[in-house]
Amino acid sequence: MVNHKDLKIFEALYKEHFVFFSLTAFSIVKDKHTAKDIVQDFFIYLWEKEEAINFTVSFKAYGAKAVKNLSLQYVEKNKTISLQTKKIAVPKAEEQIAFENIEENKKPKIQTLVEKIPQARREIFISHVVEGLSYAEIAENQNISINTVKTQMKRAYASLRESQKSSFLNFILYFIWLIK
Repeated sequence: MVNHKDLKIFEALYKEHFVFFSLTAFSIVKDKHTAKDIVQDFFIYLWEKEEAINFTVSFKAYGAKAVKNLSLQYVEKNKTISLQTKKIAVPKAEEQIAFENIEENKKPKIQTLVEKIPQARREIFISHVVEGLSYAEIAENQNISINTVKTQMKRAYASLRESQKSSFLNFILYFIWLIK
């Protein structure tokens, strides 16, 4: 190998191949400044490790392969960082917006259905579903038996299911009416 510590030879290699290596890097990383940085890193590595490097092919072929590999490593590293950033920042914001939209759309319908449940049954239902109280805690708070709580919860769910079925039935009847 030619001794690259001879500054004039090293400088000649740099000037002769810098543009070609930069274009090679640019074709992968798609950023002019990053491509130049990668090529400069290659030449710095070459300068520092010149005794350990033996070329079996031309310098141009060796350099092009090295720059290509450095560029691919750069892209892979940035892809990983980008994915991690997206997982942390973007989806949470998008998920929150989507969740709020879903909640806004469903909230009035759910409130309407729950408001149709009789008052005592509604209080038991809300205590369990919204506040997360157990049947035993609800029974103790309202001074009723656990079986009464179970029965009221069963009736509340049945009422909600029935309301949902009637809404679906109304939709089907409306659709049939449109067809006629």
